Amino acid sequence: MIESYLLEELSVFAQTGTLTKTATQLNVTQPSVTRGMQELEDEFGVQLFERQANHIQLTPTGVLAAEEATKLLKLNTAMIAKVQNYDQGQHLTAIAATVPGPLILLGELQPTLSRHIQIDTNAISNQQITDALNNNQYAVIFSDQEIFTDEIESQYIGEERLQVNLDQFTYLANQPTVTFEELQGMSFIVMRAIGPWSAIIQDNIPEAKFMYQDDRDAFAEITKYSRFPFFTTNLSQSDPFFNEQVKNDKDRVTVPISDDSAKMVVYANYLIAQKKRLAPMLSEIQQQWPKALQSK
Repeated sequence: MIESYLLEELSVFAQTGTLTKTATQLNVTQPSVTRGMQELEDEFGVQLFERQANHIQLTPTGVLAAEEATKLLKLNTAMIAKVQNYDQGQHLTAIAATVPGPLILLGELQPTLSRHIQIDTNAISNQQITDALNNNQYAVIFSDQEIFTDEIESQYIGEERLQVNLDQFTYLANQPTVTFEELQGMSFIVMRAIGPWSAIIQDNIPEAKFMYQDDRDAFAEITKYSRFPFFTTNLSQSDPFFNEQVKNDKDRVTVPISDDSAKMVVYANYLIAQKKRLAPMLSEIQQQWPKALQSK
């Protein structure tokens, strides 16, 4: 069996093209790399290098060997990461989401759950779900996508419903619900990190103006001293930051948005092999999922 350090030397040499650069990148001596090249040829039993005075390069066979060495090294790295992630998952349940709402809720539920969880607040894309679960990078990924494969399944957890916080003196604030059409032409203060909701409000209220804020404190100050409306959901109000803000703002009324597109179904995606272990925790989350604001 060829030692992994020899494969690494071959892979790096293919990238750098010289013994000197290979030695520098791997932090070894050039004579050590030279010996490694000869040892590789002995292991393969074929010529991998063409040697000339003060110059060495890969033969076509050597190029193929370098490509295969690079693939093996990547597989080895992936294998180690997968095993380490799996072991970590036995003690700590890593959770991610493609939508921000569930992470806000889980941050508040964390002390009450039967399993210790680790929340990754960096949103991932729906395209990353399958690989992230198969590699044991996460045990559960919450998303608006339902997935069923031979290895992965989804469980319905709850719904996230959009609502708007309006000046109490506007005529819309006296309605039991509002529609996106009724919000046309208005100006809103919006937190930037709201995931798919950003595209939803832009698509459904194209004639509105959105003033995006990255900083939560700046967002709070603007909404405190202005009458601009802003959006929340039944999940974002689990966040003490928004919860206190809504409670303390006596001049605004929270009104549900009735359009179907203002509803997002949230699923928990996980490996079928992990279902039994995760079932109690998912049940706890489902039971504590906040209900949508009822129409007045």
